[in-house]
Amino acid sequence: MNKFLKKALSIGIPLLLGVLLVWYSLSKISIEELLVYFKNADYRWIFLAVFFGMLSHISRAYRWRFQLEPMGYNIKFGNSLMAVFATYLINYTIPRSGEIARATILTNYEGVPFEKGIGTIIAERLADMIVMLIIIGITLILQFDFIYSFLTEKFSPTKVLIGIGALLILFLLFYTFIKRSESKFAIKLKSFVSGLIEGLTSIFKMKKKWAFIFHTFFIWGMYLLMFYVTTLAVSDLQDIPTGAVLIGFILASFSIAATNGGIGSYPEAIVIGFLLFDLPEDPSRAFGWIMWTSQTIMIVILGGLSLLYLPIFNRKK
Repeated sequence: MNKFLKKALSIGIPLLLGVLLVWYSLSKISIEELLVYFKNADYRWIFLAVFFGMLSHISRAYRWRFQLEPMGYNIKFGNSLMAVFATYLINYTIPRSGEIARATILTNYEGVPFEKGIGTIIAERLADMIVMLIIIGITLILQFDFIYSFLTEKFSPTKVLIGIGALLILFLLFYTFIKRSESKFAIKLKSFVSGLIEGLTSIFKMKKKWAFIFHTFFIWGMYLLMFYVTTLAVSDLQDIPTGAVLIGFILASFSIAATNGGIGSYPEAIVIGFLLFDLPEDPSRAFGWIMWTSQTIMIVILGGLSLLYLPIFNRKK
């Protein structure tokens, strides 16, 4: 596959998937019904959720400076913050292109070499992934009875145990094969895992590691609060179970990587999670759109202003 076709597919597939999911979502609930939910929503909770979202982005920008200081770069907080907001906005156009733009902004206005900037971004993504795995682990522990009951309801207990055993055996066989293999795929995978481990250990070597760790947990705490608080804006989702919040949040977080900025995929991921807890479908879908729309508006406004103001803020350069 040539580079042009590969790039075209990486851009076109998420965009096409997003369009199809928007069409599917709006085929399940009409725009008129959706607008009624938007009209009746309690915007006090929505504005509070947007505030929590802003706090998470501010914390991310502040955390970034801890990674760059040991390299000798004391960047301006304004540049860091505007680069973060610009990242989220640009990711709505081409998935993951925002990270490239973020490192480029730092190169242009702070003189940080691109490879060093992108390295810190990869390291912080690794930290985010670790926290996400912790959230998934906590969810599995808290909701073990629910998940086990759900699986045994769909499949017999024997089949569930056989399935878990089969997955463990496959994982061990795959691990053994990769460890011993000298194929190009195995070498690349081992190099990737080695890089991840190196990136993780580098976090504990930085001067302000505890501040970095605090901000990492703070960012994800704000994400969770942002998600939960928005549910309070929809009257039909009052007294939502903790399990529904956690599972809905996890699925919604992964959905953002599926399409440009989670368009179409975000509301439908929430519907899947909420239906597991027998929550009403229409309010769940409406909540997904309210959540996605409120955060997107915030990103479009602040990301757009950041791109416009960056040259003015750095006019001396």
